[in-house]
Amino acid sequence: MKRIAQIMYLNKDKYQEYQTRHENLWPEMKQALQAHGATNYSIFLNKDNGELFAYLEVPDEKRYNEIAKTDVCKKWWHYMAPLMTTNEDESPKTLDLEELFHLK
Repeated sequence: MKRIAQIMYLNKDKYQEYQTRHENLWPEMKQALQAHGATNYSIFLNKDNGELFAYLEVPDEKRYNEIAKTDVCKKWWHYMAPLMTTNEDESPKTLDLEELFHLK
């Protein structure tokens, strides 16, 4: 199982809207995440600066990355783009973190 950790950047005035949208995650988006192997997915907010820390586990990182090609993922990115820092394709701008320690 591969553990993935990333930092994303939320606009400071959009904290509540971001949380509301995730509390109402589209069933088709949840299904796509699960179909691409995502489990144990959590997102945490640093209210001081708008940084989001995302953590998830996947059995196959290549398979998980294929979600970016799906229509529902692109639609979700478009829906979320006004709330956060994004790339030109509206995907969230992310900083991938390297795992240095894991207590088993």
